[in-house]
Amino acid sequence: MMLKRLTAMLAVLLMHFIGLSKAIISSGGKPFPGLENLPRSFWHELSSPFTEVYEEESYATETGSTPEPRPFFEDPDSNITVQLGAQVYLHCRVQNLQQRTVSWVRRRGEELHLLTFGQQTYSSDSRFSLDSESPNNWRLRLSSATERDSGVYECQVSAHPPLIRTVHLMVSVPKVEIVDEHGATAGDKFYKAGSTIELKCVVSKVPHPTGYVTWMHGSRTLNYDTIRGGISVKTDMGAEGAVSRLYIANANKKDSGNYSCALADVAATTVSVHVLNGENPAAMQHGASRGLRSTFLLTALLTLTSVLR
Repeated sequence: MMLKRLTAMLAVLLMHFIGLSKAIISSGGKPFPGLENLPRSFWHELSSPFTEVYEEESYATETGSTPEPRPFFEDPDSNITVQLGAQVYLHCRVQNLQQRTVSWVRRRGEELHLLTFGQQTYSSDSRFSLDSESPNNWRLRLSSATERDSGVYECQVSAHPPLIRTVHLMVSVPKVEIVDEHGATAGDKFYKAGSTIELKCVVSKVPHPTGYVTWMHGSRTLNYDTIRGGISVKTDMGAEGAVSRLYIANANKKDSGNYSCALADVAATTVSVHVLNGENPAAMQHGASRGLRSTFLLTALLTLTSVLR
């Protein structure tokens, strides 16, 4: 009996604590400044004496009151994958919230970092904000997601014991490659004057491709180029990425330079193109080898002559 009375007193203190925090929030202040980074579960810290649901129910029975319906989440735990730079909404739909408070925290190992508490935002990162959706969705908004935002997020309700819904967020970083005819990443590309330049760009690891693939020659966009002429771009979008091909007919020396393939402003890659007049890359390499060999022989001959003297 003594244990039940002690439990009842602790429950009353906890409800008073929560009511006080709501009053502070309604007056425009932040109830608990300095709690942005918590060492462990925020609500477990507040309600550590409580471990079983029946304790709350016992208190309600002893006082002769009708137990309030326990809050619950409409959605189960979830896994979300988004593209780098996307705007993300993490949903938290709660039924029977009554006078309880909802908070969002981010888990890093054993540490929890407070993001929101009630209607207040505590994160120093301005990309995080509470964007509630009527009637009962305490959703968290993250703008311009980065790879570092991947991790575990928890929506917590100040019930007894605490209710926690977990969201695993994965931010996918697109991979952009210019490949050769064998699918290997291309190094420098060599073409004879008068031939057709053909470059293939493969974009992968994109869960929902919405951005456009663009081609650049130096600082000049080629997709909509009308001055050079003879340029065409064909892009095929797939479920997980895209394949884009650039064609430049009747290549000349002015077409040499760096060519870039980019997925919007998220990811890009570059390859160097060389247009040769008559001489092929193999001949250039052989010529360089012959020049190096001649220099070596001349140096050796001069050294030998000086020794013999």
